[in-house]
Amino acid sequence: MDWIYAAALGYLLGSVPFGLILTRMFDAGDIRQIGSGNIGATNVLRTGRKGLAAGTLLLDGAKGFLAVWLAWRYLPDVPGFAALGAVLGHCFPIWLKFKGGKGVATTLGVTLGLAWPIGAAYAAVWLVMLAVTRISSLSGMAAAVAAPIAAALLGRLELVPVLAAIAVIVLILHRANIARLRAGTEPKVGSKA
Repeated sequence: MDWIYAAALGYLLGSVPFGLILTRMFDAGDIRQIGSGNIGATNVLRTGRKGLAAGTLLLDGAKGFLAVWLAWRYLPDVPGFAALGAVLGHCFPIWLKFKGGKGVATTLGVTLGLAWPIGAAYAAVWLVMLAVTRISSLSGMAAAVAAPIAAALLGRLELVPVLAAIAVIVLILHRANIARLRAGTEPKVGSKA
C-alpha cells in the first residue's frame, strides 16, 4: 500500500500548476492561451516575464523535490513512486483537465530528491545543452535521458526503472518538439515563438 500513498502524494504535489498561478497572480494572462499552451517555465518565458519564468522553474522543481523528500521521510521504501507521481501530476494535473507541462523542471526536482549526484548530472546536461543549442526542448529531453544513464553509472540501479519511465514520459510529451527539431523549425530560447 505504501507505493499507492507515495504515488498519490507525488501526484497531488506535482499537480500544483505554479506557472498558471504565477501568471495569474502577476497579471501576465492565462498561460494556457500563450505559446504552446502548457504551464511550464519555458512557456511562461513567452510572456516576456523572466522573473515569472524563473519562479515557475524553481517552484516546479521544488514540488518534485518535496514529494520525494516526504516519501524518503515517511515512506522510505518507495520514493520512486513519489517521483513518478510528481512528474505525472505536473504533466497531467486533474485540476486542469489533465493538460499540464512537459515535466522537465519537476524531473530536476525529483532527481535531486532521489540522489543529488543524479540531479547534478541532470542539471549539468540540461545547462550545457541549453548553452550550446539554446533550444529548451532539446536540453530538457537530453537531461531526462541522461538521468537513468547517470543512475546506472553511479551504481543506483534501483532508480533506473523509474528514471527511465520518467524519461519516456518527457520524450512523449515533446513529440511535437521532436517533429520541429527534425524540420529545423524548433524555436530557440529568446526567439519569437
